[in-house]
Amino acid sequence: MKNKLFDIHYTLIVLVSFILLISKVSNAQSSFQKETIDIGNTGMTISNFGTIGNPVIISNPDDVPSLEYPINSGIEHLFEGGLWIGAIMGGQTVVSTASVDAASGYTTGAAGFEFSAPQGNIINQRSTLTYNDKYSPDAISHQDFIMDFTDANTVIPGTVISITDHTTPLQAGVHLETYAWNYSFADYFVILNYTITNNSTQIWDSVYLGLWTDLVVRNVNVATDNGSAFFSKGGVGYIDSLYSLYAFDVNGDPGYTNSYGATQFLGIVWRDKFFHPNNASQFLSGGFPEPKVNVNFWKYKTDDGFLGTYPSDDLLKYGRLKTPLDFSNSAITNTFSSASNRTDLLSSGPLSQVLPGESFQYAIAVVCATQLSASSLDAPEARMELNQHLGWAKRTYLGEDVNENGMLDAAEDLNNNQVLDRFILPEPPADPFVKIVPSEGAVDIYWDEEAENSIDPISKQKDFEGYRIYRSNAGDDLNVQTAGNLNQIAQWDKPANDLGFNNGFESVRLAIPKTFEGDNTSYPYHYRLEGLLNGWQYVFAITSFDKGNKELNLQSLESSITANTYRIFAGTQGKIYNTKADSLKPGVYPNPYHLKAAWDGGTAQTRRICFYNLPDQCTISIYTSAGDVVTVLNHNENYKGDDAQWFSNYAGNIDDRVLSGGEHFWNILSESKQAVSQGIYLFSIKDLKTGIIKTGSFVVER
Repeated sequence: MKNKLFDIHYTLIVLVSFILLISKVSNAQSSFQKETIDIGNTGMTISNFGTIGNPVIISNPDDVPSLEYPINSGIEHLFEGGLWIGAIMGGQTVVSTASVDAASGYTTGAAGFEFSAPQGNIINQRSTLTYNDKYSPDAISHQDFIMDFTDANTVIPGTVISITDHTTPLQAGVHLETYAWNYSFADYFVILNYTITNNSTQIWDSVYLGLWTDLVVRNVNVATDNGSAFFSKGGVGYIDSLYSLYAFDVNGDPGYTNSYGATQFLGIVWRDKFFHPNNASQFLSGGFPEPKVNVNFWKYKTDDGFLGTYPSDDLLKYGRLKTPLDFSNSAITNTFSSASNRTDLLSSGPLSQVLPGESFQYAIAVVCATQLSASSLDAPEARMELNQHLGWAKRTYLGEDVNENGMLDAAEDLNNNQVLDRFILPEPPADPFVKIVPSEGAVDIYWDEEAENSIDPISKQKDFEGYRIYRSNAGDDLNVQTAGNLNQIAQWDKPANDLGFNNGFESVRLAIPKTFEGDNTSYPYHYRLEGLLNGWQYVFAITSFDKGNKELNLQSLESSITANTYRIFAGTQGKIYNTKADSLKPGVYPNPYHLKAAWDGGTAQTRRICFYNLPDQCTISIYTSAGDVVTVLNHNENYKGDDAQWFSNYAGNIDDRVLSGGEHFWNILSESKQAVSQGIYLFSIKDLKTGIIKTGSFVVER
């Protein structure tokens, strides 16, 4: 009996201990926080443990983006990445890493993931946009994320879980701020601005900083492979004039990617000096080491005769931070355009010393661009847009420091505050506030005139010039991705100058501004476009643009396309069923429906047909010819396709969709999500306001 009681007591102790351990693991997971940068045309995930990217996107395309460009396209450019800091401390070589080659990405306590957030520390957000609920006068960009993390912890805070092989931390405190904008000329990069502090009692000597990344360009909406096959399709390269490494898709998803993912060194501010190769003379004249930017690629966890030994320990990691690949060796560079599974390190240094308590700033940009010549892969002409995008990221970081010397020189103080300001962009006019009303075969677009009062922060002038409207084409349903596939269809701008059409605004200005019930905005402008096909997706964007400033060498700038992008579905508007409207008949198109119709997606879950002439609120009941219920759909005037998988795959964010109110799409699946067979089907529509029921039929063919 005693033995049994002892066994029970022991079992309870083990069980309680296990529950406590699970609780601590759970706390560890909850202290790891992710947020997604998504203000512009780039979606990128960050964490308060110093990682960037979202590794699970490969197996779960519906998860938050890793490094997606254009946003909502499924084209991803990053598996994971993170900060590396290397130094000589007390005669010992120490490297602390936020992320390394790892098949699953970050996992709690895994080797190489050596940064963690102080317990209770969370990611904060702020914005310069006054209409944003995160507005703050302290914000730098349209979407700032702010977080703190450190390598000082050898155990995950709040747990008993040790960080594997992390026994000698640098005691580095890291404050990270990320900046992103939605301007059409700056919505393709994110700037990572690190402030790094030596919180140890020892001097850091010969300090190198790096951003390690596993850049992988694939379209997760169409890729069917996984594991090593998913990662082994990429090429890489380096643009030395812009201090940027990049990756592209060689043979993974041809025709569905055609873009670049890149990282770019922007600069270090150390002891009030601008540490950058372009400012090398200032350091050399002061007796400091020459600023260097180093680029490394290596095969994932592999020793390679061309790309060198995999950096598996601190000595090898530090060697990679301080020693670049030999780009003069064509035997190495000739391999870059061949498909392989590589990871990347962009590093800079050395800072001669960082004293205990001393801080410095380190800035990196993560940049995406379209590959302009897919047929020639990585030819110079293919990289033209990438070069432009890197140029804008650099210009944004430099701000007032036009000559890159780290000092505020004469005529550089644009805002007259006697401070060298970085992270400055000229501003286009404000985004027009827009109201979209689709109808049968047409769309009516209304917008306000607030953009005309915008003042550029650099020129200090009201420099508004005009408005533009963009549209995709019918049939682009499956590949239209925000700005990438849009064509300008209309423009109105001020007359009597040397910019634009000089056609004025009278053709779109209403005699009396339009108002809508429940909407406090007054809309003085209106444009109607007819000839649209019902049920097809059209992407529209409405922007404003300015005249630029020749004296300040500012080109004409345009407001954000992504901020004013709408996915429009023309169709019948909501009806009322009553006994006096017997001539009003609901219907279905296409009818007959052929499986694998032109507008369908690639799976049985992404097919669709459309019911039209529907009441604002109704139920749609679908039956077999024998009278068995197939499914019942609930419809209201605010329907946005949320019950059909096609929309989540191909119609972007639900908030950007505008449907006509009198149409509803069905995914041709039964209530139990089974594909229906060919045959004749019946349907009934019940108006929930009047109780009137109308019926019809349609045919499904193979």
